[in-house]
Amino acid sequence: MKTSLLTKRVSVLLLMLAACPSFGQDAACTTLLAGNNSLHQNLHEANFWFGLMELPFLAICVVFAFMTANVLKGGKFGKGMKLMAWGFLVMSVGHLHMQIDHFYNFNLFKYLFGSTGGALGWFVALVVTWLLSAVGYYSMYKAGKGQ
Repeated sequence: MKTSLLTKRVSVLLLMLAACPSFGQDAACTTLLAGNNSLHQNLHEANFWFGLMELPFLAICVVFAFMTANVLKGGKFGKGMKLMAWGFLVMSVGHLHMQIDHFYNFNLFKYLFGSTGGALGWFVALVVTWLLSAVGYYSMYKAGKGQ
């Protein structure tokens, strides 16, 4: 099986990001915002509203994804759309979980499975979302090519 150059580049980029010790931390932001508390406060307020607005739009996307899948009534396009809809649903539940963790400091995965198990559960949920979406898109891609 041949691996494309793009796949190799993306893999290398992901490995570099995973190996970087400050990835996912606010190291650069704290330096930038250290002398400007009002800017930090405004960003936090904007973060709240963007996080709050995200959830209804995700719910709308999930509803329309399932509605579209039902209209297509099976076939390769319908199967692909149904898989994508399930991926969107898992993603929206994950985003709801992120907002609850961010604003209320309650991490359901950590509470149920402990620190390590919670991180692993979160990773599995991400992979499930990506796989459902990827397989759905691939199914529709094949249908579009007439395969």
